[in-house]
Amino acid sequence: MKIYDISQEVFTCQVYPGDPAPEREVLCSMDRGDLYHLTAFRMCAHNGTHVDAPFHFIREGKTVDGIDLSAFVGKAYVAEHQGTVTVADAAEIVTKAQKRDPEAARRILIKGDAEVSVEAAEVFASSSLLLLGNESQSVGPQNAPMAAHLMLLGAGVVLLEGIRLAEVPEGVYLLNAAPLNLAGADGSPCRAILIDQES
Repeated sequence: MKIYDISQEVFTCQVYPGDPAPEREVLCSMDRGDLYHLTAFRMCAHNGTHVDAPFHFIREGKTVDGIDLSAFVGKAYVAEHQGTVTVADAAEIVTKAQKRDPEAARRILIKGDAEVSVEAAEVFASSSLLLLGNESQSVGPQNAPMAAHLMLLGAGVVLLEGIRLAEVPEGVYLLNAAPLNLAGADGSPCRAILIDQES
């Protein structure tokens, strides 16, 4: 069994333009004579590796605490792609995933410098996905992310953004990307891992 950590380190993570970066505060330090170390931190729910709940873009959408954890934990398929994901690309990714493992095809992670077009988002949204993940800080184009988010989140597909898949070959894995239990939140950081059960 091999475990891949596909999360960014929080304090050095990528931050979506305009979002506040994580901040660390040392409250107590043994180097200063305190009895223990104690850290506080502040961050945006969408810093680094994180999940988007439907509430992020949909007024009456589910918040993080209202999403069944089965969306974040289970078999997943890693597919490599560079550039904009088109309708044909999305259909090919879904078909390839379904041939490998129908359950893994419900959680698709896109490896590479890729963004999902609105048209491709529609293909994914109509393919019974529970989760779609990508390495960018936003699943859609950075200059116009809303349409792709609305298409996917509106169909109940949760998003896992800011993952790191450089060391992960294409294939089927066990994913655990459970978010923090943040009541009423539109997103949450997570420690996402993939397990290769055949290694």
